[in-house]
Amino acid sequence: MFTPSDIETHRSAHWGLVLAAGDGTRLQPYIERLKGKQLPKQFVNFIGQRSMLEHTFQRVETRIATDKVLTIVGRHHLQFDEVRRQLAGRPEATIIVQPANKETGPGILLPLVHLYKRDPKAIVSVFPSDHFILEEERFMAHIDLALQAVASDPSRMVILATEAQDAEVEYGYVLAGENNAGFDFYGTRPVARFIEKPAKEVAGHLVLAGGLWNTMVMVFKVKTVLEMFARIQPVAFQRFMVILEAIGTPYEQNTVEQVYRNLEPINFSKGFLEHVPRHYPRAIHVLPVLQVFWSDWGSRKRVIETKRVLRKAAQSKPATVTGELMLGRPVFA
Repeated sequence: MFTPSDIETHRSAHWGLVLAAGDGTRLQPYIERLKGKQLPKQFVNFIGQRSMLEHTFQRVETRIATDKVLTIVGRHHLQFDEVRRQLAGRPEATIIVQPANKETGPGILLPLVHLYKRDPKAIVSVFPSDHFILEEERFMAHIDLALQAVASDPSRMVILATEAQDAEVEYGYVLAGENNAGFDFYGTRPVARFIEKPAKEVAGHLVLAGGLWNTMVMVFKVKTVLEMFARIQPVAFQRFMVILEAIGTPYEQNTVEQVYRNLEPINFSKGFLEHVPRHYPRAIHVLPVLQVFWSDWGSRKRVIETKRVLRKAAQSKPATVTGELMLGRPVFA
């Protein structure tokens, strides 16, 4: 158990990383019909007056100071006036620009090496910017638990996962293993297996087996995950070590350009997470997030389904759906 002063100490080492470098190509036709223009989905206000990215910032900053929230974006995103507007109010040192989209592995590794350069003892919470979460405070309370779990044992990383509602084939699944070490105060369990985007039949079996949906919201000590990456993806790791050495020097931009030019795409889930349990059997834990509506907005279908859920929630639990999400305002376009 931590004392209040212990918890405050760990919060001072707590950083956030918002992932906003994706292109969201599957949603582009829907966005063009909805907004009359092209714009990466994380910068679009599907619900309310704020974009998905802005909602993510607000959620994250209930726990982490603005100047400790790093955001990674793609250089090609900066061509959009709306993207520049949404980033204009952020501290300049917190915006990390990626020269090309090389999948989620580099999209996470690049800001991690920046963060390690600034604070080698940092614990980071990683937040995708294209997720909708209704019960935000309950969700962020699980971040508090995950932070304490990692602070108590820096050798482990904690993944937040929600209850699987159906046999969704576009999500990643987490199967929890037995906690042979006994009761875990923070509610985490070791991960037995990750399964990324399974076939329909496999997804059905995973749901019946108690599989959870992987939110890709993670909490870990930066040094721990970099060491794991060195073992699982040694070639990519060495290239990012070259970037690490160049950060803060006149050669930084050219070094990043050169590394990315020859970098093979790496999916963080398939190329890293799926391999962690084999190399580090008890290092990765899952924290089930219960009674929270969560959706990864990767398709038009999910956006529409979320709006349906919001209408229902506003009718049955109006206190839950407040502010910009209240019915009666023009938020369900």
